[in-house]
Amino acid sequence: MQVSFHADRERREPEALLDAWPTLSGVAAGARRAGVEVIVVQAAHKRQTLERDGVTYHFVDDDGASASRSPWGMIISRRPTRFLERVVSLRPDVVHVHGLAYHIAIRRLGKALNGTALLVQDHGSAAPRGWRARAWRWAYREVDGLAFTSRHQASPFFEARVFRSGLPVFEVLGGSSSFTPGDRVAARASTGMSGDPCFIWSSHLAAGKDPFTMLQAFELAAPQLPDARLWCCFGSAPLLDDVRDRIRCSAVLSQRVTLVGQRPHAEMELRFRAADFFIQTSHREASGFSLLEALSCGTTPIVTDIPASRVIVDGAGSLTPVGDANALADAIIEWARRDRASLREAARARFDAALSFDAIGRQLQAAYSALARPS
Repeated sequence: MQVSFHADRERREPEALLDAWPTLSGVAAGARRAGVEVIVVQAAHKRQTLERDGVTYHFVDDDGASASRSPWGMIISRRPTRFLERVVSLRPDVVHVHGLAYHIAIRRLGKALNGTALLVQDHGSAAPRGWRARAWRWAYREVDGLAFTSRHQASPFFEARVFRSGLPVFEVLGGSSSFTPGDRVAARASTGMSGDPCFIWSSHLAAGKDPFTMLQAFELAAPQLPDARLWCCFGSAPLLDDVRDRIRCSAVLSQRVTLVGQRPHAEMELRFRAADFFIQTSHREASGFSLLEALSCGTTPIVTDIPASRVIVDGAGSLTPVGDANALADAIIEWARRDRASLREAARARFDAALSFDAIGRQLQAAYSALARPS
């Protein structure tokens, strides 16, 4: 059973919610194709049960499953009575909770399950410190297993003694993509993107994403790549004014960098197809959905060497130290000189082998089998 306490703020109908959150259904269907009988219990604003791709979805309208963040970094809520009753009544062999943040609900769920194996998956939480860690430790006493994109990401939690020593950690991607490589020439015509090579950035313009290292590296590499262009798509943008100033003050950047802004998700498939290379300079990622989308389109990643990216990229792209613009510039120049067709094939091959929803399904099947208790 896959469980999510995160309710949709837009209060969409269950069918519409599955369409809007493709990872929810993609992960469940991937596990189903791997041979697991999958049931999903999802916090919602309307009670409904439906089936899709062999997976049964129970949407539970329980106000207790809606939550807010407390001052000590924990998600608190009223007791999600109806939600927990639905989970227990379905008699799962393993319960897989998405998200570490719903501590109190997870504690109550573990107690209610009365011995059923409980797996909790990280989706980007930071390890707490001090007295906050003690509160988290109490909440996770009932957990039997953990899932992170990279085992290395669990280390800060163990160092803070949030999780008990010896708790098994499984490497499971947090999501995947249904994007495909498609026609690069047509994608460029549709999006207006150009460049030889053509680079794309897709992230928030925020400190943790480090857009200034990205801009500095491109500026350093540009003299060696006179026809290169960089296209920046982004969501939230607290650093937008500073980024604009940085671009405006550089003769190279002002001529070759385009701030595209936020684009519809469906359009991003065309933009990734149009690009030769994907640049990411994040200091931290849980999985990196843009990175996964880039690889699914055959776009070669040139990204920072962080645990999640290390697992995802393998040999299909470049990994450079966080904050090192010179190393990133060198990588841009070196990878730009490689055969683009071969790189595109290698990127998609890496995706097919280890990053698809079917790959996640296989990872989950192994985790569930390891945790399930004999009946």
